[in-house]
Amino acid sequence: MGKGAGCVPSKKRQPPATTVAAALSSSSAAAVPRDAPEEALDSAAGESARTLRLYIVFYSMYGHVEALARHAAAGASTVEGVEVVLRRVPETLSPEVLEKMQAPAKDPAVPVIAAPADLEEADGMLFGFPTRYGAMAAQMKAFFDSTGSLWEKQRLAGKPGGFFVSTGTQGGGQETTAWTAITQLVHHGMLFVPIGYTFGSGMFNMDDIRGGSPYGAGVFAGDGSRQPSEAELALAEHQGKYMAAFVKKLAQA
Repeated sequence: MGKGAGCVPSKKRQPPATTVAAALSSSSAAAVPRDAPEEALDSAAGESARTLRLYIVFYSMYGHVEALARHAAAGASTVEGVEVVLRRVPETLSPEVLEKMQAPAKDPAVPVIAAPADLEEADGMLFGFPTRYGAMAAQMKAFFDSTGSLWEKQRLAGKPGGFFVSTGTQGGGQETTAWTAITQLVHHGMLFVPIGYTFGSGMFNMDDIRGGSPYGAGVFAGDGSRQPSEAELALAEHQGKYMAAFVKKLAQA
């Protein structure tokens, strides 16, 4: 995956950064006709003024994915009318195993998501997780497996979702981890929202090692000692803002 993750349109010219407003169709007009009753107009106005919720749900063992999650939340928070809810999924490993793996303690300021049903109140979701052999970590898979009651009634159908990831190496699954996770959204009837190349020239920088792909933000963790770079954190912040703007645009359609 690492190198050659996409085709550069031109060696001399790179596409400019794209806002979500430009990426989405701007042809959606107000759903209420001009001769609609006053109460219908009031209802439409109330809907457009409703605070939207973007859930950022993640699993992080050593803190790399959590760093991306926090920056994605910071980016999303800049979009007016969108509230960010930051949650981590339940840990499946015992404290003894985590201690042997030298995993740091979880930050209590970020609570564990109470129940999968909480996702029903989200207008959009970003999921972050490290890779395990090119696919999502078992902790995140266990969480998705627990959403069966939501799947049965298609409670999440039509909601947009996206991913950000962490891998140990450049060829360790920055794209396949997100790619193989798309099946989770598909079965829920959700909309997968990649970032494409909307980060502009930052997606084409070859001067520094940088995780991330058109699928979403990413970080290279190495042996665990490498911390996310400024470029990786900036991409995560961009993804949060992009998704929040997408959620807002979709709600206004």
